Amino acid sequence: MKKTASISAALAAFVALSVLPPMASAQEKGTQADTADSLWREELSPVVVTGTRNGTDIRHLPLTVTVLDRPEIEYSNTPSLLPILSEQVPGFFSTSRGIMGYGVSDGSAGAISIRGLSGSSGQVMVLIDGHPQYMGMFGHPISDSYQSLMAERVEVLRGPASVLYGSNAMGGVVNIVTRKMEQDGVSTGINAGYGSWNTVQSELTNRVRYKGFSSIVSASYNRTDGHRYDMGFEQYGGYAKIGYDFSGHWRVRADVNVTHFNASNPGTVSEPLADADQSVTRGMTSMAVENEYERTSGALSVFYNWGDHHINDGYHPLDGESPLDYRFNSHDDMMGVSAYQSVRLFRGNRLTAGVDWYRFGGSAWNMYVAGERDGEREDIADVTRHEVAGYVDFRQSIGAWLTFDAGVRVDHHSSIGTEWVPQAGLSFHLPCAVELKASASKGFRYPTLREMYMFPPQNPDLKPERMWTYEISMSQQLLRGRLSYGVNVFYIDGDNMILRLPNPDGAGMLNQNSGRIGNAGVEAQVSWRIAADWSVNANYSFLHMDSPVVAAPEHKLYAGGLFTHGRWYVSTGVQYVAGLYTQVGDSPEQEDFVLWNVRASFRILDWMSVWVRGENLLNWKYEINAGFPMPGANVMCGLDFKF
Repeated sequence: MKKTASISAALAAFVALSVLPPMASAQEKGTQADTADSLWREELSPVVVTGTRNGTDIRHLPLTVTVLDRPEIEYSNTPSLLPILSEQVPGFFSTSRGIMGYGVSDGSAGAISIRGLSGSSGQVMVLIDGHPQYMGMFGHPISDSYQSLMAERVEVLRGPASVLYGSNAMGGVVNIVTRKMEQDGVSTGINAGYGSWNTVQSELTNRVRYKGFSSIVSASYNRTDGHRYDMGFEQYGGYAKIGYDFSGHWRVRADVNVTHFNASNPGTVSEPLADADQSVTRGMTSMAVENEYERTSGALSVFYNWGDHHINDGYHPLDGESPLDYRFNSHDDMMGVSAYQSVRLFRGNRLTAGVDWYRFGGSAWNMYVAGERDGEREDIADVTRHEVAGYVDFRQSIGAWLTFDAGVRVDHHSSIGTEWVPQAGLSFHLPCAVELKASASKGFRYPTLREMYMFPPQNPDLKPERMWTYEISMSQQLLRGRLSYGVNVFYIDGDNMILRLPNPDGAGMLNQNSGRIGNAGVEAQVSWRIAADWSVNANYSFLHMDSPVVAAPEHKLYAGGLFTHGRWYVSTGVQYVAGLYTQVGDSPEQEDFVLWNVRASFRILDWMSVWVRGENLLNWKYEINAGFPMPGANVMCGLDFKF
């Protein structure tokens, strides 16, 4: 459903909101400019943990990392993290089918892709504080679990991260770094909103810090009727974290997160479904002991995540089908122990070594609820596997202009075997604040338990998918850091991709390691702090795929502007997506669309703000999942209290 209404109209609306003059006195401008300069200088070289496990200046990493901090997440006023990631991270895309909620099973959304590699296929890993979450539904992320309430920041590493994180990180990782409280005191926040299609979102958070003790407790409730009949969604979420700093060098923390949601799948417009309902509970808990000294830092952590899923796949009443007499059920879990220590052996050096041990598995079954088999359980799979790995990452700065990084991982799967994973890269720190980087990284993915043991065409003899990514990037900062830009090019060469192909024995279909992948692309981003009140940013990605896949657009462009002054916060942005495959194969279908979003808040009192969020304000008609038309123009508004 392509729409030919002018893209220029959308861009004109964005520009009109981006060029209004700031309203401040000369003195205010001077004060705000000094503050902005200070903040901007602090942000020139963000410290990230995803690419190295320990906090590292991003300039010394040969990898491509995008960071979203708490203010960006908070001011978006969206319960899910995925919409803002899709806007701000080039090469990243997530599918959607409605105003709220992604669901699971057939017709679900929330599929994450980076550079044409899919989280639904286990090729992109979601982490919470560095702990993998890939056991969702036996091998892929469940996006309704990744809520804004728990995130202090999100780090998205584009490209293989298998050296540090193993299987499923071959295309990249999304690391959710959980919230914290820096200063002593008590802080409580309440955020509630209401909008189109009877949509409700709410969040309550309390944070405490007293000397060495800290705690965070968050709860949320979200629901919507949906923009189509029988597309309701309801979600309850909770997150709690406690920590204690024994000294400036040692600390301990523990947390737990539980999300429950009920979702309905109405089916496609041409083939509507009835009774396609899902009830899903996901949980995560972890505990870590961390140390940090001038020359060394590290952590020992244990984690456990689990899920219970009850699904009615529904039936097609218009085709004369009858309600299903069974329900699909599954339980999966994953536990692990991770330890690493990073040490500075001599000047300019950093050596990180670590080990991981994982146990993962679960069971799936059909439970009959009607007919002659009422009350009978039909087992589908009951599988448990183990994985153990060790890795070393070595980084060395040579003078002030060059950093060399190399690493290797040895990973052993209890039923598949051993995989060696190397990577290497160079970072050149050149005059005029220019950074030039080059890297070559191997990524891999073990076949999921679902691909090996559940549902035809399962194949227990599958081997790992493997690929190499080659990347070159350049970035520069100008105008004392007010203007920055970056561009990178990459090439992905992969084989052993798992495809569903005719069984060589002639008996139906079979999952087989027969596919290849050859993706190439360009990614660019630019940001400019025009004045203390105004800033603009844009990012663009182009992706060429030898073998197209769904949910990976050929072109993705986002241009946004931000105005902050006194009690006002206003942001607006236009996203352009072209060449998005919603269906591949013999009858491929593609979509092009433009979305214009606006977010604004006004602080009425020191402790109360009112906010509004408008999405798809051009009322564009488009699809991301084939057969699931997306919502038209919609608005949410609410109140935010801080005590």
